[in-house]
Amino acid sequence: MSFDLILPFLRPIEHLIMDPSVSEIMVNGADRVFVERGGLVEPVELQAPLMERSLQVAIRNIARILGDEISEEKPLLDARLPDGSRVAAVFPPCAVQGTTLTIRKFHSRHFTAEELVRIGALPPEVLEYLRDGIARRLNILISGGTGTGKTTMLNALARFIDATDRIVLIEDTAEIQIEQENLVRFEARREQPGVPAVTIRDLLKATLRHRPDRIILGEVRGGEAFDLLQALNTGHSGSLSTIHANSAQQAIQRFTSCVLQSTVELPYKAVRSNIAECLNLLLHIERRQGKRYVSQLVELERYNPEQDTYDLRTLYQRG
Repeated sequence: MSFDLILPFLRPIEHLIMDPSVSEIMVNGADRVFVERGGLVEPVELQAPLMERSLQVAIRNIARILGDEISEEKPLLDARLPDGSRVAAVFPPCAVQGTTLTIRKFHSRHFTAEELVRIGALPPEVLEYLRDGIARRLNILISGGTGTGKTTMLNALARFIDATDRIVLIEDTAEIQIEQENLVRFEARREQPGVPAVTIRDLLKATLRHRPDRIILGEVRGGEAFDLLQALNTGHSGSLSTIHANSAQQAIQRFTSCVLQSTVELPYKAVRSNIAECLNLLLHIERRQGKRYVSQLVELERYNPEQDTYDLRTLYQRG
């Protein structure tokens, strides 16, 4: 298994890494450890203490095994295990309270939309809107905070895409699992010694030469939002993506900010107008007390440039 690569260096927290009920392990300096179970974060008392020096040695070894490096000169590590689990670390002095390590496990278990309905995460009426929207090739943006289940929702909805469609899936890190015969997967590459980076923007530009019927972008984070808009404006409708935001309305603002981060100079109102023409449905997910659920489904109808506002139609709002 993938964790075999790192367990020899992390014996004091081995039981947490191997515990299937633990989805994330957070080491806030050697003497403070937290885990996430069932969506709730709780502190953990270790039987064998983690020592600061030993923790740094362990992380250096893990980085080396995963083809990366971390040091005082390069204090950040963001690496991935073969199964998709993430290992992130920050060394002092950037980590003020001591070396910080976060291990986020990759779960191969993927919920279907029907299962999300059954557990109360997805209202059945919202599922019908979304299923219809995918059939009509509407562009859907899924928003929410960290750990709210945006990728889980995207996975579930992607199953409703017509089996004859050619999908190009673009991710920063391979997490999305789509069972589609005509599927092309692209993954970004971080810059490494002697190896140049391949960015999400690079991959989006390349995607248009591979005849996609639909584009799925794992997450919108920056200037690639402009390239996605360009793709949607040139006939690649029916696309899905996610974005970090606190509401469906804020998702539009975040998307606008991401477009403006591109190096292309565009008038602000032209950007806002293009977003109104390209984005159709905004689905927002929240997590409270360990429960994940859809809280909003909004249809973006049009942009009013005189008032700099969007006309939004609320299709669902959790009370």
